[in-house]
Amino acid sequence: MNPYAYEVDIRPLAEADGGGFVAIVPDLPGCRSDGETPHQALTNAYDAVLSWIEAAEALGREIPAPRRVPA
Repeated sequence: MNPYAYEVDIRPLAEADGGGFVAIVPDLPGCRSDGETPHQALTNAYDAVLSWIEAAEALGREIPAPRRVPA
C-alpha cells in the first residue's frame, strides 16, 4: 500500500500545545504525527501511515483505501 496515496491534513499547533504542526490522516483512525515545520509534519505522517498499516496487518484488521486518488 502506498502511504503517499493518503490525504494528510496539516494544521498549526497553538503555542500552549508546544507549537509546530500536527499532521492528521483522516482515512486511518488515530493516525497522526507532528513536526516543527509543515514539511517535517508531513514526512512524519507518512512514517506514521506505514506504521499504522503494519500494525493493522499484524492484527488482521482491514486497511481502509484512500478516499482520494493521487494526482
